[in-house]
Amino acid sequence: MSVDLSTVRNIGIAAHIDAGKTTTTERFLFYTRRTHKMGDVDAGTTTTDFDEEEQRRGITIYSAAVSCPWKNHTINLIDTPGHVDFTAEVERALRVLDGAVAVFDAKEGVEAQSETVWRQADKYAVPRICFINKMDRIGADFERSVISIRERLGANPVAIQWPIGAADDFAGIIDLIEMKAIYYESAELGASFREADIPAELASVAQAWRRRLLETVAETSDELLDKYLTEETLSAQEIKGAIRAATIRREMVPVLCGSALKYVGVQRMLDAVCDYLPSPLDMPPVKAHDAKRTDVTHELPCDPNGPLAALVFKIVTEKPVDLYYMRIYSGTLKPNARLLNANTGEKENMSRINRMFAKRRDVLDCALAGDIVAVVGPKHALTGHTLCDARHPILLESITFPETVISVSVEPKSSRDRDKLLDALKALERQDPTVSVSINEETGQTLIAGMGELHLEIVVQRLRSDMNVDALVGKPRVSYRETVTAVGEAEARFQRVIGGREHFAAVRLRMEAREHRADRASFEIASEVPAGTLLPEYVRAIEEGITDAAQSGILGGYPVIDWRVTVLGGEQHAQNSSEMAFESAARMAFYEVMKASGPVLLQPIMEVEVVTVDEYFGGIVADLNGRRAVVRQTEIRGTDRVISADVPLAEMFGYVTRLRSLSQGRATSAMAPSHYARVSPEETRALVG
Repeated sequence: MSVDLSTVRNIGIAAHIDAGKTTTTERFLFYTRRTHKMGDVDAGTTTTDFDEEEQRRGITIYSAAVSCPWKNHTINLIDTPGHVDFTAEVERALRVLDGAVAVFDAKEGVEAQSETVWRQADKYAVPRICFINKMDRIGADFERSVISIRERLGANPVAIQWPIGAADDFAGIIDLIEMKAIYYESAELGASFREADIPAELASVAQAWRRRLLETVAETSDELLDKYLTEETLSAQEIKGAIRAATIRREMVPVLCGSALKYVGVQRMLDAVCDYLPSPLDMPPVKAHDAKRTDVTHELPCDPNGPLAALVFKIVTEKPVDLYYMRIYSGTLKPNARLLNANTGEKENMSRINRMFAKRRDVLDCALAGDIVAVVGPKHALTGHTLCDARHPILLESITFPETVISVSVEPKSSRDRDKLLDALKALERQDPTVSVSINEETGQTLIAGMGELHLEIVVQRLRSDMNVDALVGKPRVSYRETVTAVGEAEARFQRVIGGREHFAAVRLRMEAREHRADRASFEIASEVPAGTLLPEYVRAIEEGITDAAQSGILGGYPVIDWRVTVLGGEQHAQNSSEMAFESAARMAFYEVMKASGPVLLQPIMEVEVVTVDEYFGGIVADLNGRRAVVRQTEIRGTDRVISADVPLAEMFGYVTRLRSLSQGRATSAMAPSHYARVSPEETRALVG
């Protein structure tokens, strides 16, 4: 089986909630003839929102993969959620994709979650094109949307289209490269269109925006700049080639417009995906660490004949066997292959390979480098694990997910259901990396932590409907964190007789605060122990004890973040020391050194954006101030007022209902985790006693 990888596009569609991602995906599938009827979000009939909860709520909760042909290209597409509570689905999709389409509401421009997904795409160096959707909406403003992309996202947006009218007058688009007007036939669901001359009243504005386009394109190469300065005509092929190269280098973001709902501009966007977004061959070789020596790195080009290397980015728990989504970066995968899980050292079977079309599975006889497939067979792999040829053990960069900010307690209705509940929670935790299950040692309660109230609501619903576990659920509560503010030192000695044998270990630590950075782990363990002082297995046991102790701090038993611990020394006994003793001593030393390092409680602060008409502005700001909000800015966006604020999560429970009441249902809000801030001593005493 041979596939021309240059014609493959692995892309995602990402945006703020209600920007029109799923509707756009439905149009993609219809125009590429993968479906014969367009689904409707409100009716719950879309292809990619096939889960019952998605259909009932009218939102995307889980990312879904589909594949479609377009003009001799194959587009592998992942439709992602827009709600911040399901940001993990966006994170893991962007980690394995080569390009993305960012969709924006033409009335709102860049919104809160737009910024979040844009930062996620930046994190994984994903080239993008932009689609300004809903040009038929009242208040739609293409130019303002382009400006918001430049100002709020720090991007270099370049319009390659211009809308013909807006709102009720929106009639079509102008192609600024070909300088033609394009009108879509709504009676044929946009499947056909006609090209015409640009309307006279738009000729000057089209020429002005074309000049901007040509100036930007000319700056991408000396050859094009010379032609432009000498007033030679740049051909459409030269313009597209320059846009493509600059897009792949992430120096430019082409901007298109239309209305997916009204069938305008979607085919041109499919063209843009093929013209400007990269194929797997256009992406730089993937860097991987040697599994045996992490200081050694390898570069893996996208080569079907290379050693096999794949990354698991999603797990769907199903009966009788789980489904593992993976991106193949090198080599060729065949059914019944046996691969090394480089993270665990165990061998995993790949019994069956599937190409996913939403919930439908097409069985493949092989999968090549550049493919995104779902396999059946692995048992121990988790999200972010590398599966590879055992003769070439390597570790691909894993996937990092944001911290959970909210939790609820869950208890079985009867004691006989306890094991069933724990098994179900383990399955959910395995499927969703932003679900964290823990047991409070003081109360014995089982806690589920997640990204927000809606996220936890969906998790509980899955427990009840998918896994048939009827549990008692407590009220949502904030997931606090602990950290330190000073430098401290402490020592702990472990000396006990267990099973008739004496165990001894001593560990001395220094602890200090570490600056928070989203692109790295929240802690660091270093060592100043002279070589040969402790056996290597005891050094590993100390690190394990420290890491384990940091899962629950000394103030309220919350995880400890943003710290650096240096192992200063230790004592071992030739006969009586053991790994267990050193792990226990390290755990004790961690708690002691934390006491000496100024421990404080941290609370999650949420970035809140409220969009309202002017009439309710004062009441909404007053309500936010009552929630201890710090209003960062207010601005006018068309006919709306936009309020941006930082608010403690503890003050935001039930806010959507309150906002609806304050604005008679006319205001909307979006909320995303921003950072952690110190809790005052008074609040700390009230929270932990």
